[in-house]
Order: sequence, then C-alpha cells, then structure tokens
Amino acid sequence: MALPTHALLVLEDGRTFHGQSFGAEGETFGEAVFSTGMTGYQETLTDPSYHRQVVVMTAPHVGNTGWNDEDDESSRIWVAGYVVRDPARVPSNWRATTSLEDELRRQGVVGIAGVDTRALTRHLRERGAMRVGISTTETDPERLLARVRESAAMTGANLSEAVSVSSAYVVPAEGEKRFTVAAIDLGIKSNTPRMMSQRGIEVHVLPATSSIDDVMAVGPDGIFFSTGPGDPAATTGQVELLQQALEQDLPYFGICFGNQLFGRALGFGTYKLKYGHRGINQPVMDRTTGKVEVTAHNHGFAVDAPLEGASQTPYGTATVSHVCLNDDVVEGLELRDASGALKAFSVQYHPEAAAGPHDAAYLFDRFCNLMTERKGA
Repeated sequence: MALPTHALLVLEDGRTFHGQSFGAEGETFGEAVFSTGMTGYQETLTDPSYHRQVVVMTAPHVGNTGWNDEDDESSRIWVAGYVVRDPARVPSNWRATTSLEDELRRQGVVGIAGVDTRALTRHLRERGAMRVGISTTETDPERLLARVRESAAMTGANLSEAVSVSSAYVVPAEGEKRFTVAAIDLGIKSNTPRMMSQRGIEVHVLPATSSIDDVMAVGPDGIFFSTGPGDPAATTGQVELLQQALEQDLPYFGICFGNQLFGRALGFGTYKLKYGHRGINQPVMDRTTGKVEVTAHNHGFAVDAPLEGASQTPYGTATVSHVCLNDDVVEGLELRDASGALKAFSVQYHPEAAAGPHDAAYLFDRFCNLMTERKGA
C-alpha cells in the first residue's frame, strides 16, 4: 500500500500544521473557519455560502456515513479546502454511494487530515478567522506562507453572483398553490425552496443579477433573499433591489446573507465577526415570542443594529427580533408599518438546515402568514 501524501497547512500569521493529503492533491487558498457540526458534513460542503472558505471540522471523526446522491444542497462542493483530524477509514451507511475522500478527490477539493484540529480551532478563536493555504506539493512553509499572504481576503469580496444560477427556474408548490414567491439566489440551498414548496408556495428562483422588473414579472406575493457568501458591504445591486421591493410593499423574508442585506437596505451597517458563527447547536432567542431556538449557522459578518429600541427607516420601523445568546450578535430583524403591522423580516441563522436542528422551521410559516395578511390588507 502506498504511503499517504504529505500535506502542509499554513495560516497567514505563520502558524503551520503538517498532515496527510485528504481528497485531491494540489494547492488551495481561502479563509480558514471552523464548523462545530458533528453531522451534516455533506450539506456543509455543498452549501454555496462556504465559497472560498477552508472549513476546519471541530468534530474529530469525519466521514463515517460516506457520501450519497440525495443530501447535496447544490450541484457541487463549494468549500475551498477541508481540514479533518481523523477521517473514517471505511464508510458505513446504507445510503452511501462513495466515500467522503473519493468525492473530494473527484471534485478536485484539496484537504488535509491528521491535523490537531483542536489546536487549530483554539488558534482561530484567539486570533480570528484568517487566510490559509493547504498544499500537497509545497514542502517549504515560508514559500507557502508568501502565497497565502498574496491570496484574496474575504473582506470586500462580492461573491454572490459567482454562486448564483445563470437562469431562472421554478419549484412548483406541493398540493394546492397558495402563494408565488420570487427567491433571489445569492447562494441558495436546495432545501430552501423545498420547505417553501411544502407550504404551498410556487418558488421562482431568480439569478442574483435580477432587477425589480424581473421580480415583478413573476407576479409575486412575496420576495425572498437566500443565504450566500462574501462581504455584504461589497454587495450593492441586491440592496437596491430590496429597497425597491420594500417601496412596492412586497412582503420580504431573508436568511443569513439575506438578513445582512436587509440590514443594509434599512440603513444599518455590517461588520466582520472575529471568527464567525458556523455549525450547529447555537442558541438564539426569538424576542417576539421569548422562545429560545437551537440553530444552525454559517456567517462571518453581522448587522450593526441597536439591540434595544426601534429605528425609523424610509420603509417603516425596524427592530432587532432575534439575538444570539452566546454573544448578543443580531440574529434577526423586523420591519413594521405605521400601523404596527409586520412588513418584512429576516434571520441570520439557517431555519432550512437540512441536517438540523429544525427548531426554526416555523419561520417559513411566519412568511406564509405575512403574505396572507398583506394580501388581505
């Protein structure tokens, strides 16, 4: 049996880790982030909002359920690289069609195994998310470090158009059609239109470059902005689109990147978190109900809005509706009209998380209720 290929990981501050190649051989660069999920690695890898990120798995054992043909959240793996401690030697699951490593190799994703991911995660928690390189061809850490520091940073990156569809498609409603929604694909996951479809919504998934005319052409009862990668401050066209939709009193629901763009459309700023929220089991309070949800996250940026009180905007009164109980980061926004009726809302986390948890699935029902109320208004 051939010996495993040596792999090298170098962070932009010079911290170096050695391991073995896991996946494709070659070299890759991106932003080093860590994910706390113990399950759902296939959904993570195929989530477009991880575009240009090198994901470090905090769970030590990864790959035991292999890879199947059913759980992809998009048409491909989007992560720039993958870091694990102890990959499964043999996958064991009745749904598996191949191993995790074979799929990484097939799709050309460079990874590294045998790394002390606990030490790497602690380093990122202390120093913050940063650029990183993984190579199976370079043996000199200093030479790889020089290339890491030449690679693109996440701050200032406009990436949603790179992961969006090039042409519109429709996901029909299951059963009786109740609503039509224009969903702007900024890096949408497959489960998002599926969850809307289950509630009788006909979903028109539109490219990130769509105009307000494109949106209104589908005769929508509401508009939705999906998850996605990149810096919300570098994204302007979609913010303008959302402002135009709010001017036309179109009910709005946004998730993750859609929450950040909603914040910017309302006049709030956004900022980069030290190391972001990624993975599962993060507690968020819905301040409108007082309930605490266990949620899934993937975001490195957040909305800078006041946690207390209301903010007046050109489109109505905005308040923070959800907050992270770990660090008080804004996790949701609401917009109400002069009468106090809800017009639009968003959340920072992922209520559509296919691997779970599913505490926040009620938000899709809240969107349906909003469209019902606005149609009757």
